[in-house]
Amino acid sequence: MPRTILGYALRCTGRHQAGLALLSIAVFLLSAVPLELQRRIVNAIVEHGALETIVWLAAAYAGVAVAEQSLKLVLNVYRGWVAEDSVRSLRTTAGEAAASAGDSTAADAGVEIAVMLEEVEPIGGFTGISVSEPLLQAGILVSVLSYMLFLDAGLALLALAFFVPQMLFVPLLQGAINRRAQSRILTKRGLSGDIVNAALTSNHDGGWAREPIARVFALNMGIYKLKFTMNLLMNLMHHSAVAVALGVGGWLALEGRIEVGTVVAMVSGMGKLNDPWGDLVNWGREFSVVDVKYRLFVEALERLSGRPAGRPSAPAA
Repeated sequence: MPRTILGYALRCTGRHQAGLALLSIAVFLLSAVPLELQRRIVNAIVEHGALETIVWLAAAYAGVAVAEQSLKLVLNVYRGWVAEDSVRSLRTTAGEAAASAGDSTAADAGVEIAVMLEEVEPIGGFTGISVSEPLLQAGILVSVLSYMLFLDAGLALLALAFFVPQMLFVPLLQGAINRRAQSRILTKRGLSGDIVNAALTSNHDGGWAREPIARVFALNMGIYKLKFTMNLLMNLMHHSAVAVALGVGGWLALEGRIEVGTVVAMVSGMGKLNDPWGDLVNWGREFSVVDVKYRLFVEALERLSGRPAGRPSAPAA
């Protein structure tokens, strides 16, 4: 099997990844259009423009929103199909590897149970977003940022400065999450083996399970604390940027140096930047964790079959 999760996604679902990429491009190309329509509507209202103009702009806004959300629906359903088909393929591969092993120990049986019932879910699920998600979110970021810079480069850069600290603390916190995720996988595999061994030896005491269960609990709590701390810091940076855009933009509007619609579009743009940025960070977090799980999955297949894992069964076309 490929040694990385991206290698697996491209080799086994490459044609579908191309289709998902095209849908993602169509979605992010529409992302900045509502901001411009919003700016024009606000300016038309402030300047007491014609009602007919405002109605047509509002109708255009609604039409773009419907088109964008419809494309997202198709994209998400397609992603779900690719993900579930990959899960099915990975389970089949794990089953074939276990069947080829012949006699196995309780530890091997525990690994097989953990792999087939739980570990393939996030691995297969990630294939649906492996390429389309970063393409979509990065495309939205570039489209919206380009539009904001076009409207007022100084104000846009001032607000965007609050994203810089995230480049520092996100990788540090994510690294700590990854280490705990890997330890959790290995601990749960060991627990699965202990369960099978206890069943074979009729050991009903259960004391052997207390330590690994407590360790999984501690690791999960550590992941929660790190993940939500990261979310807190990211949200604080976003709201600080919005405050700057409102304060400085409001002052410039009062001075007559920019339009009120531009300030509104800037604030809306900050909101449209925050969501894809957060989604991109979440994708990076999931990628780093799933890549660890995938490497452990490949190692488990090699252990179960007693030889390097072969190419997985290709998902259905």
